[in-house]
Amino acid sequence: MSLAGKKIVLGMTGGVACYKVAELTRALGKAGASVQVVMTQAATQFITPVTMQALSGNTVYTDQWDARIANNMPHIDLSRDADLIVIAPCSTDFIFKLAHGACDDLLSTLCVARPAHIPLLIAPAMNVEMWQNPATQRNVAQLRADGIQVLGPAAGEQACGETGMGRMLEAAELFSEIIASFQTKSLRGKHLLITAGPTFEPIDPVRGITNLSSGKMGYAIAQAAWQAGATVTLISGPTALAAPYGVRRIQVQTAQQMHDAVMAQLASQPSDVFVAVAAVADWRVANASNQKLKKTSDSDTPQLEFALNPDILASVAALKNAPYCVGFAAESEKLLEYGAAKRIKKNIPLLVGNIGHATFGSDDNELVLFDKNGHQHIARADKLTLAQGLITEIAARINK
Repeated sequence: MSLAGKKIVLGMTGGVACYKVAELTRALGKAGASVQVVMTQAATQFITPVTMQALSGNTVYTDQWDARIANNMPHIDLSRDADLIVIAPCSTDFIFKLAHGACDDLLSTLCVARPAHIPLLIAPAMNVEMWQNPATQRNVAQLRADGIQVLGPAAGEQACGETGMGRMLEAAELFSEIIASFQTKSLRGKHLLITAGPTFEPIDPVRGITNLSSGKMGYAIAQAAWQAGATVTLISGPTALAAPYGVRRIQVQTAQQMHDAVMAQLASQPSDVFVAVAAVADWRVANASNQKLKKTSDSDTPQLEFALNPDILASVAALKNAPYCVGFAAESEKLLEYGAAKRIKKNIPLLVGNIGHATFGSDDNELVLFDKNGHQHIARADKLTLAQGLITEIAARINK
């Protein structure tokens, strides 16, 4: 997730959540961003400017009269070449200042003086009663009306010992929001349904048949779709991955469960796009045992009987009001031949092919897209970059 060349002004106000911003600053820097920290005096009570300077690699500013700025106008100079301004944590008092255009310190003056084309994001952090206070809610509504993006807050335990809304998002969640803020919202207003990961077909209560899919590609596509503004539902087989931020995940185990979950989801919430990334087992064990199979002798071999699993992609494509269907083909050879044939067999507009054993479990991949016009190759890259490219291709097709 690259932010190479991006210049981010990171404003900090008073709150114990400042400790999370240290982690966020480090993540932004590792992603290639240049981070300029501006702190209120209240923020310096929770974390020192020395710490933030060490993490950002840049001088930290706290005073609107800072003479280190040549023209003594840090509120102007610090914002003019920024790509984004983020306030985290953003206190109740600072929300009030933003809503009313107050300019009584460097950070508030910088925000009011920012050029209109520079996005402003805030991450509220406060006690649950402060968040729910009608005055706070009026101010937050004003900020949203003014085009300021409000990130969170979340519900949970708070430093004061109470529990409820007002907890600042975690550093990883804020990082995801910042990444998304730079992405084109090509799927805004669309709903995507995505399957990912392997399926697991039981032999008995402790054994089963599965495959080497890690789920990384499907999860990356879900994340990229959310970044592009879509509402995303992810139906996932067993993986070791955390649910992508902003994405609703439904966990299943078997191919039949995945089929049923997909069809139920489409019945309850029609989707604009269905992306079948999961590596679904073609067969299940028809005579699976209710108890663990015991080895009674060295020559004793269980006789397994197999039944065909439902074809999820074909079932969705055959619906009367089917969404735009995107299939995946994980082949071991002859990708161009098999991929083109599979797209036609499934009767879908777009199929994405790859060599399965070369991608399962890895962090990068290369893809071939098959449609009615032939095929195109997408060069090897990390899976999120590939996912963002695929989402761009899907958006171009459905937004014609």
